[in-house]
Amino acid sequence: MVREAGRTLIDVSHQSPSVRSALAPHMTPRLGRAVFDLATSVVAYLVVAAAMFAATDVSYLLVLVFAIPAAGFLIRTFIVFHDCAHGSFLRSKRANATLGAALGVILFTPFAWWRHKHAVHHATAGDLDRRGTGDIQTLTIAEYRARPWWGRAGYRLFRNPLVMFGLGPLWVVLVGPRLVTPGMHRRLRRSVLATDLALAVVIGGLCWLAGWKDVVLVLAPPLFLTGAAGIWLFYVQHQFEDAYWQRNDDWSFDEAALQGSSYLRLPRILQFFTGNIGFHHIHHLSARIPNYNLQDAHLAGELGSVPTLSLLDGLRAVQLKLWDADQRRLVTFREAGRKPSRAGA
Repeated sequence: MVREAGRTLIDVSHQSPSVRSALAPHMTPRLGRAVFDLATSVVAYLVVAAAMFAATDVSYLLVLVFAIPAAGFLIRTFIVFHDCAHGSFLRSKRANATLGAALGVILFTPFAWWRHKHAVHHATAGDLDRRGTGDIQTLTIAEYRARPWWGRAGYRLFRNPLVMFGLGPLWVVLVGPRLVTPGMHRRLRRSVLATDLALAVVIGGLCWLAGWKDVVLVLAPPLFLTGAAGIWLFYVQHQFEDAYWQRNDDWSFDEAALQGSSYLRLPRILQFFTGNIGFHHIHHLSARIPNYNLQDAHLAGELGSVPTLSLLDGLRAVQLKLWDADQRRLVTFREAGRKPSRAGA
């Protein structure tokens, strides 16, 4: 892993030559596809959002109906933002950073701050000894049992779907990205403060034009739906029964990508709105592949079997809460409760 000021980059030099050669043709950004992505993400979202503001004079039920496609286009906007963070959406590093910072205002997410956390996630996914940055908190059975009762209760509350998908979007969209924490690198702190300032200007201007109530009623529903969908997508990409977790000494980048990142098979319309991110095993093998090339890379590659989930499998995976180190799989609280208590369980 290579570090720059306030930033973590992923070293993919450990990948085998055959893997690199299979993925290499799909790593080149294409301007035409990038323009199409922008037109069907941020531009489409802004058009629907404008229609939602106009619909407030007609019916708020109509506003809520419009919120569903608005959330879909906002998810696609996040995928473009995500590609910019990896430097894969456009050829120019500066263009990726500039576009990402602009989209970050629409998404309420500081670009450099999120890019850093996400790069750490890519470099540590599936590593039991390096959990905690850019991932969803996951305990082993032994760690859970070692906690006092209030620690276990807090973990149960955190992993409760009503909290994760109800309160979670409020934290990941509105609260968490607004905070400057002690010890934060100056570059990341500037990213947070600049985004907060830009949001204050944009939201203030919208409130002056449309009134604060309409701004809240229009912007909140798609942001909430996008946040909830994003948490679920991020969850099922790495939290499934036979997920890959290893201690650092035995951890492998390639195995973490192929066995610890799911291939989520979604209906075509959902694959469109989620920007092919269901091909998450390919994305973790090479984050330099733009979202619009992920399916082609998946079809062209001969990478062996990968964990494949249907939409229903992804919904069921939300029941999984703890890592069973003996069985090497994620289990429910009920399954963990039936397991005899002993060290390393």
